[in-house]
Amino acid sequence: MLKTNMQKGIFTVLIGIIIWFCPMPAGLKPEAWHMFAIFVSTIVGFILHPLPIGAVALIAVGVTGFLKVLKPAAALSGFGNATIWLIVSAFLFAKGFIKTGLGKRIAYKIMAAIATSSLKLGYTMAFTDLIIAPATPSNTARGGGILFPIVRSLCAAFESEPGPTAKKIGSYLVACTFQNNCITSSMFITAVAPNLLVVSLAAETAGVEISWGLWALACIVPGLLALIICPYLVYKVCPPDLKETPEAPQIAREELAKMGPMTGGEKIVLGTFILALALWATSSFTGFNATMIALVCVGIMLVGGAIEWNDVTTEKGAWDTLVWMGGLMSLATGLAKSGFVAWFAKGVAGSLTGISWLTALIVLCLVNMYVHYAFASLSAHVGAVYAAFLAVAVAAGAPPMMAALALGVETGIMGCLTHYATGPAPIFFGAEYHTQPEWWKIGFICSISSVICFLVIGPIWWKVLGLW
Repeated sequence: MLKTNMQKGIFTVLIGIIIWFCPMPAGLKPEAWHMFAIFVSTIVGFILHPLPIGAVALIAVGVTGFLKVLKPAAALSGFGNATIWLIVSAFLFAKGFIKTGLGKRIAYKIMAAIATSSLKLGYTMAFTDLIIAPATPSNTARGGGILFPIVRSLCAAFESEPGPTAKKIGSYLVACTFQNNCITSSMFITAVAPNLLVVSLAAETAGVEISWGLWALACIVPGLLALIICPYLVYKVCPPDLKETPEAPQIAREELAKMGPMTGGEKIVLGTFILALALWATSSFTGFNATMIALVCVGIMLVGGAIEWNDVTTEKGAWDTLVWMGGLMSLATGLAKSGFVAWFAKGVAGSLTGISWLTALIVLCLVNMYVHYAFASLSAHVGAVYAAFLAVAVAAGAPPMMAALALGVETGIMGCLTHYATGPAPIFFGAEYHTQPEWWKIGFICSISSVICFLVIGPIWWKVLGLW
């Protein structure tokens, strides 16, 4: 068992060295094999965390250029990727939601209107998450920073604490809000950072261009269906003892009273967010680039004073994501251009002779979903398997757009499985309202519902849209 960061670091490096000096498979060029060695070592580093993943990515980029596997310009190309800057801009949107309190205000407004029962409280959290998801590419910031404090306060208000009173309402609200968060993470490109990585890898691997509007349109039907099912499903799997919550609207109104009228900052963030959504949704008609839309909207928030330049420079999540995702994009692009991905896909597809592309895609999607039990990061998972699985699916005859979406939309929902599967999971599980077996049971049951919605209903909807 690797216990220290030093041991993890040595193991990570050794993996790369061993692959580098292993006999090279026939049909590959040396640079492709060496690129693969560095890529695998980087993914191992992402999983083991001998250093923060941004540091691992930065070192990998440096090694790639230093060893002349890639030219310096190619090694640094990922940092200029427009998709990466879209996610940076979305982080700054999230900063505006949190700093001004707009995210909490939205939650309390919905709660005051409909939350008269435990089940309705579950739907309140679901719809709040849905509203703010397009502008919060960190599901940890959205779930842990905005929704969790509200849920935890509600649990305390209803005298439902970890231990004997956990089942009163706390265990239901905590599990439901977390599961909702995983679903909304799959619904928008800007709802969780790895979705942007999916978009870039789909373009590099299969030539599939997925715009913000296309992703949102493709996921609106399966996503809304999953959100309608989830609170009720958790309600049945983890039933609260307290069914009716007539106090909840009053609690929400009291919190809104404490917040006072909408501030100028909140109004600017709300108006800018609506503008961004409208422009993103119509970008296929207007021709505006999604990243440029986001940057202009961030500029509006800066000019309006909703956020300050210091908020931009100190937003660690944005710049950390820029470093690790930009580095990983450089490595993934280098791996694809070296011919390794095409070689791998051709070899695996050859072993699938006689198997229909639909069967192959179903198997790949199920493996992609449930292999996440072995991952503690959505980003590491996407970086490790998405491009390879997509290449195999396309080589087996699957329609490229369908395969790219089917594998891509799993990125958010796979986070529901365990208490370590994604950033907000430790936060919600750490509230101590559930045992580990209970958490895993709820996660597995909800994963089946989400898979049916996104991978059975989803493709039918995509066919109606003419996407395949």
